[in-house]
Amino acid sequence: METQNISQAPKVGVEKPAGKYRYRILAMLFAATTINYMDRSIIGVLAPTLEDIFNWTKTDYANINIAFKAAYAIGMLTMGGIIDKFGTRIGYSVSIAIWSTFGMLHALLRPAFGMIAFMGARFGLGFGEAGNFPAAVKTVAEWFPKKDRAFATGIFNAGSNVGAILAPIAVAAIVMEDGTNWQYAFLVTGAFSALWVISWLKMYKKPEEHPKVSKEELEYILQDQTDGKATEEEPATKLSWAKVLPLRQTWAFGIGKMTDAVWYFFMFWSGMFFKDTFGFEIKELGAALVLIYIVADFGSIGGGYLSKFFIERGWKLNAARKTSLLICALCIVPVVFATLTDNPWIAALLIAIASGGHQAWSANLFTMASDVMPKKATASVVGIGGMIGAVTGMAVDFALGKYLDGVGSDAYFWMFLVAGSAYLVILLIMHLINPRLTAVDENLNEVEQVV
Repeated sequence: METQNISQAPKVGVEKPAGKYRYRILAMLFAATTINYMDRSIIGVLAPTLEDIFNWTKTDYANINIAFKAAYAIGMLTMGGIIDKFGTRIGYSVSIAIWSTFGMLHALLRPAFGMIAFMGARFGLGFGEAGNFPAAVKTVAEWFPKKDRAFATGIFNAGSNVGAILAPIAVAAIVMEDGTNWQYAFLVTGAFSALWVISWLKMYKKPEEHPKVSKEELEYILQDQTDGKATEEEPATKLSWAKVLPLRQTWAFGIGKMTDAVWYFFMFWSGMFFKDTFGFEIKELGAALVLIYIVADFGSIGGGYLSKFFIERGWKLNAARKTSLLICALCIVPVVFATLTDNPWIAALLIAIASGGHQAWSANLFTMASDVMPKKATASVVGIGGMIGAVTGMAVDFALGKYLDGVGSDAYFWMFLVAGSAYLVILLIMHLINPRLTAVDENLNEVEQVV
């Protein structure tokens, strides 16, 4: 095993340049992630209402969520490869066009169509949405040096919580208590998506090619590569998921992404939990979900800052990332008490803290993919991890739907118990797989992190 050269090491002492165009790109990632999560979160808010309108059982609702995650898993494998091959400019645009189209198609569904139609709409939405995070993480790797990536990832990942906040606000404003106007809740993001695609195609180029990126800013962006000096454009050859799948770095990330099942539970089942346990209707449910996602938003940004804080104080990359993940995991443990309180707002606060912990965890986990993989493989690795997370979420949906129909609300206790303990177990497994956060170079040879 060779020692990694300076190109893999973040340089703490490099001054930040006057140029800030990279933050415009980051703002676009934030906007896309906001739209993404608003689209996917609406059904979680409307689930108790649609359960009555469409006469769903809990198993039916679980199957609808499974359709979304099945497509998400397929999309993670295919979209990640597409984005690595064709680049983030084209790949991101295709992804958002697909998910927005299927998101709006939900509004055309009627009870007479049956559950299959809803599953079809969720499948298309899931396939398109799978492109968001591979594209966004790859873009961060292209536009930010390693020491800033966790913070940048935390910023764009905060859009997931903004979207999740806007979803219950929009539903509460549009949909009546009896479910009237539910269709319009699925149409609110279409115009935003169209504007985003137009803006993205107009403004996005790689930093090496962008006329609005100053020489000083480019040197700052590329500081990990050759001591702050710009290098030639990365090779056009891309690495497929099949080539990176056998690597332990890929599997450490993939195991970490199994925690997505907990996040999916919070997103898609919290509405059902508050209705079944506390009798919440749309307005009360909206308030509880807004509380949850506001706290989650702070977690996303704060979690991204954690690693940056440690690195700027001289911590090694391995210690900074894993200590940050440990802090996040400990914040999630108290959610095991969510079903043991009679106060719905205490339950909401516990879920909110856990959601913030997950988003902080996610910001650091995504950054670890770019820490250990070359840029040309980042989207594929993120795609593989997303696929593993989606499959895990499908298994949880299947079991939870069956269990809720069989024994009732007691099933929530076991789900929250698993949610609170999973992160610590998974972090231990990740550490055992890659204890030194060993990276791989462009040729997939292992190299030691210097910092």
